[in-house]
Amino acid sequence: MAQAYKTETGSGGQESDRRESRLQRLFDTVRNDRRIWRRGIVLAVCAVLLAVVMVLHSQIPNAVGNFGSLNETFLPWLGVFIPLLLALALLRRSATALIAVLVPAIVWLNLFSSLIFDKTGSGGDLTVATHNVNADNANPAGTARAVAASGADVVALEELTETAVPVYEKALAGTYKYHSVQGTVGLWSKYPLSGVKAVDIKLGWTRAMRATVTAPGGQLAVYVAHLPSVRVKIEAGFTARQRDKSADALGDAISAEKLPQAALLGDLNGTMNDRALNGITSQMRSTQGAAGSGFGFSWPASFPMARIDQILVKGVEPVTSWTLPETGSDHLPIAARVKLADTGS
Repeated sequence: MAQAYKTETGSGGQESDRRESRLQRLFDTVRNDRRIWRRGIVLAVCAVLLAVVMVLHSQIPNAVGNFGSLNETFLPWLGVFIPLLLALALLRRSATALIAVLVPAIVWLNLFSSLIFDKTGSGGDLTVATHNVNADNANPAGTARAVAASGADVVALEELTETAVPVYEKALAGTYKYHSVQGTVGLWSKYPLSGVKAVDIKLGWTRAMRATVTAPGGQLAVYVAHLPSVRVKIEAGFTARQRDKSADALGDAISAEKLPQAALLGDLNGTMNDRALNGITSQMRSTQGAAGSGFGFSWPASFPMARIDQILVKGVEPVTSWTLPETGSDHLPIAARVKLADTGS
């Protein structure tokens, strides 16, 4: 037994010695490598530039190809360059680059760490959903049933075509007693609708509407909107002039709303980071940002890269927010549950 004890102790000691030897060799390599601070300068500069682009994203001008808005649309994705720079810094054995990579990592976490954590809650008294159903949807009835299956009390649909509207109306009639279609957007509700009207967003045709939903928790002004699409063109960059003009008009309409509780459901063709939507986002907050889990990307449905479909509220408390499964559209539907303040109505 004594001999066995000695052998085990000796083996442990040898393993400890080997670990210490490896650490010593690593320390000696770092200490004797006089180029460890001089290597990787280019990588360090790239890391700092990445951090600057994220920190100063709102200062990047839109004068050339609306590059500022394009950068803000995909801002979270700049984080994919951080592990790449880290790997290259390790490969180059550059202490300078390794330290520099910490800068964009800290900046990214400062900007987006709140979206990583699960903030979903329970309770609430009204569930709302919105979906750009896609004008070329080959299965509108199936899409309608999928959205209704979410259990939403209020559903907004965008990109409705004249021929598809009757299909959606028929598919949703059993679940939603009240509905209205204005132009290419529509609203379906389990609760009475009133004050229904089109909202002028300076397009020349109707792609936005407003209605009052009288729910058990109170009255809610619901806006449904589909802002103009943006395009990325080689010769013109990120073209979004019409989208920006319509966003400002929609922001003005919401600002003039008399009801204290309001929600905006729709495809805004822009993210919460995009400065072009400031007229809207400055007065409303995202249910995903307040009560969601993750980024909630909604487009394109096959590989979501941006959340351009939004549920925004004011005077209303978001409880939870989520993305629904893929339908026949190129967008994912999104939903949220909110708590209304009882207005005694």
